[in-house]
Amino acid sequence: MAKNIYYQYNAETDNFERVYPSLRRRLLSGAKYLGVGFVIGMGLFLLVYYVFSSPDEKRLREENSRLKSQYQVLGKRLENSLKVVADLQERDDNFYRVMLQMEPLSRSRRLAGLDKEKRYKELDKLSDQQLVERLTRNLDMLERQIYAQIMSYDELQEIVEERREKMAHLPSVTPIKKGLYTVASGFGQRHDPDYGINRFHDGMDFAAEEGTPVRATANGVVKFVGNRDRDGICVKIDHGYNYMTVYSHLAEAGVEEGDEVARGKTVGTVGNTGRSLEPHLHYEVIFKTKPQNPVDYFFMDLSPEQYEQFKQTADNAGKLLD
Repeated sequence: MAKNIYYQYNAETDNFERVYPSLRRRLLSGAKYLGVGFVIGMGLFLLVYYVFSSPDEKRLREENSRLKSQYQVLGKRLENSLKVVADLQERDDNFYRVMLQMEPLSRSRRLAGLDKEKRYKELDKLSDQQLVERLTRNLDMLERQIYAQIMSYDELQEIVEERREKMAHLPSVTPIKKGLYTVASGFGQRHDPDYGINRFHDGMDFAAEEGTPVRATANGVVKFVGNRDRDGICVKIDHGYNYMTVYSHLAEAGVEEGDEVARGKTVGTVGNTGRSLEPHLHYEVIFKTKPQNPVDYFFMDLSPEQYEQFKQTADNAGKLLD
């Protein structure tokens, strides 16, 4: 391509003289040609890359596209799994551990071991496809474990709710508050001072001052309130789950038949009615119509050490008051 040569007439010399472009003009001209060349080169490169690429390059592009799609799907699954795990952690902290009176797990215990860099450096040696396969397997396992854990938590919640309801209806405290009574007679064979023979005592006698409050030992419904010859003024409570309790020799009853009572509610006061030698409460626990040893149902009031001492006292107490 021929270069353009310019001449200009010089009146002083009466001649046409050649005109040379300035440095700035030459630089601008060179930049223009370079820019055009760059654009043409990029166009040719892109044409070759996308239209005339080699089979290997085309395969790599397809693989990269496939891996990108897989990463996006796996990333979404992982995000959803982490949300479910966060929900499980909240349920664990705010419900199960509160209900069971346990301290929530600290963040350091939940994330223990995740600060080890060696664990992640091993991943650098894996190819993209190996990383995707490992991530897919781990996510499958994580999702199965999350599902199993959710089912376990739901089952645990049902069991805890059921047992909590049952525990509220299970006789588990003494019918008179500690410090207001002495154990006069325990459960089992005892000597009857009136007849001078041994007979089976189907409850426990608590000696206390007349008028001392008597409380329900569990939630239930009052099934009987009345005066019976042997038992005097008596209250019987049905607690459900095949449990009944009986409170005899009361000075007066503080409930009526059909009343719903909660554990700790006053149902009457200690008296000396019926066949009674002195003011006391005769207390029975009945399970499936069979009398039980009441001392085995004071676990909410007594520590293991206190229970052993209380049981020994009850076993040795043989003064029948009724």
